[in-house]
Amino acid sequence: MPPHSSNINRPKGSSIKPLRAIFPFIRPYLGTLFLAMAALLIASGAFLALPIAVRYVIDFGFNAENASTINRYFYFFLGVALLLGLFGAARTYFINWLGERVVADIRNAVYRHVIRMDPAFFEVTKTGEVLSRLTADTTLIQSISSIGLSIILRSSIQFFGALVLLAFTNAKLMGYIVLLVPAVLVPILAISRWVRRLSRDTQDRIADTSGLAGETLNAVQTVQSFTAEELESKRFSKTVKEIFETAVRRIWARALLSTVATTCLFGALIIVLWIGARAVIGGEMTGGQLGQFVFYAIFVAMSAASLSEVWGELQRAAGAMERLVELLETEPAIKDPVNPVDLPDTREGRICFENVSFNYPSRPGTRAIEKFTLEILSGEKIAFVGPSGAGKSTIFQLLLRFYDFQEGKIFIDGVDIAKARPDDVRTRVGIVPQETVIFGTSARENIRFGRPEATDTEIEAAAKAAAADEFIRQLPKGYDTFLGERGTRLSGGQKQRIAIARAILKDPPILLLDEATSSLDAESERLVQEALEYLEKDRTTIVIAHRLATVLKADRIVVMSEGRIIDVGCHQELIQRDTVYARLAELQFGEASKK
Repeated sequence: MPPHSSNINRPKGSSIKPLRAIFPFIRPYLGTLFLAMAALLIASGAFLALPIAVRYVIDFGFNAENASTINRYFYFFLGVALLLGLFGAARTYFINWLGERVVADIRNAVYRHVIRMDPAFFEVTKTGEVLSRLTADTTLIQSISSIGLSIILRSSIQFFGALVLLAFTNAKLMGYIVLLVPAVLVPILAISRWVRRLSRDTQDRIADTSGLAGETLNAVQTVQSFTAEELESKRFSKTVKEIFETAVRRIWARALLSTVATTCLFGALIIVLWIGARAVIGGEMTGGQLGQFVFYAIFVAMSAASLSEVWGELQRAAGAMERLVELLETEPAIKDPVNPVDLPDTREGRICFENVSFNYPSRPGTRAIEKFTLEILSGEKIAFVGPSGAGKSTIFQLLLRFYDFQEGKIFIDGVDIAKARPDDVRTRVGIVPQETVIFGTSARENIRFGRPEATDTEIEAAAKAAAADEFIRQLPKGYDTFLGERGTRLSGGQKQRIAIARAILKDPPILLLDEATSSLDAESERLVQEALEYLEKDRTTIVIAHRLATVLKADRIVVMSEGRIIDVGCHQELIQRDTVYARLAELQFGEASKK
């Protein structure tokens, strides 16, 4: 099921198991991880050697007869400082590089996966939520896979290394520490569960806010035309308030976690030091041993405190990774067959529908297409007419294999499209939609979208054929002019000609036209119509007809109603025998249809 922040039911576990999904992204960079670990081990080894030197300075360096040896200890300290600086910097560089690289790969993987999802996925998933996961969630992963990972590795080695050296220093005191560890860890882990849940809730609220903002900003003119700015601002403020309130609870929980961890850790340390001080007074250990033990105990406490602090970040990152994994594990309903059949090289553009029945996943009880049977010959022009909801646009979506139908078969050039690769099917089909999509890039790249490997010369030739070359050259930077998000710098007719140029460049044997000239002015309509006539040459063309001229030029007209074919024929035949078509013709095409 596609992820949806308000509906999804996630397990309430507090583990960081979702972070295991990062390992496949780290695997290609094991060499870098090895270098980071080597630098970390050297730096940590030098760090853990310091208390031993401190012990010998205390026990032997302050005697008059050993005064000359104290210099050696401080030379040792300087050497350790140099090792710590060099290898600490190397560890930081390699770990941070690895973190940035891993997050970049995760973002790429999520985007590459989502961009291949079928329309059914986006029926129930807001685009803004997906964008939130690509940005906010990956940012959390970034923090833990760079700085967080560095702290975890360093603190873990120092924690366990210091514990082992504590045992060598004084096993009895080490025993007290082992007894106190459970009393420290239990409250920390209990609060961490709360932090994990609140972190996940915060990310969900952020996703909801992104979805709302994306929805309204993409329709900002509609919002403004209905003077609904204040209404939408209040809706957005409400969701932002929910984010703030959830974040405050999370911050409070993190503060409590830090307080409890610090108090418990250093409380345990103070108890052990009190016992150690009594042992020195009793002659059971030397002052140098206690000093060494104190340093290692401080290292243990500091490392544990760092780990407890980063544990909260791990909980947040685990929640974020859980949400990203949901996306990565969501399988598209439309994918390549196990043994795909290749489409023939002839590219004739023959189409055959055989008893096709279909209902949308979001409306399982309602048939959008019912027993649809139609054969379309190579090079034929077919016009689909019918009332709104008749299923005309659905036929386009099925032919492009955006959905799998429940019954029947569709053939292109004799091959069942359900047995072919979806990409192969879509390569054979070009579409000029009613609502043209213009991307936020240059005019050249918008046309190149039809065939990414096309040369500049081919792009300009396609623009000329689409009657787009003249207005493109008049733009400030010609073909390299940025067209604005969704083509805001272009008129409706110019957008359509860009879309037609894109289709000409693709050069498909099958063309789908959701005719869009009815809303254009007379001059734009003439230019677009001329470009369409050029585009339709020597292609199989299916048009959703909105104009009488299109109907009259079609080889056949398919009349549809409630997902069924009512009749097929030319204009004059249908006017005479089909009352549904006659009524549609009069309503849609005007009195001229009666002639």
